[in-house]
Amino acid sequence: MPTSEPAMSPSDLPVAEVLDRATGPRRAEVDELLQMHREISGEEPVVWAGRILGFGQVDYATDSGRTGIAPLLAFAPGAAKHTLYLVSDFAERWPDLLEQLGPHRASTACLYLTRLSKVDRGVLRTLIERSMAASR
Repeated sequence: MPTSEPAMSPSDLPVAEVLDRATGPRRAEVDELLQMHREISGEEPVVWAGRILGFGQVDYATDSGRTGIAPLLAFAPGAAKHTLYLVSDFAERWPDLLEQLGPHRASTACLYLTRLSKVDRGVLRTLIERSMAASR
């Protein structure tokens, strides 16, 4: 029976290809997110799932017994929004930070930012740092 690569796995796709998907003012924001993730993680980016820039790697196991790998920190630049991948339930863990952040949407493990220029960078950095610590 053939095995396939999991959807969320690192690849050797060039990072520049993902970065170049952002244009105009959004490109400068992507460069800022790239630098922030590098500084916090101490890792260089690797492309995951063809569109996500991951920094570092962590093994995980679910209650149901599923295991795998995921980036320690990650974000995906997009045409309409930036998606930051944080620890599960980050919004419930740190609602005070989200109140201070600025315009955003949140799901279980994703933080969506339409414009980086409208959020508090210090609060964003703290969210990313806390997420990384919780993921370890």
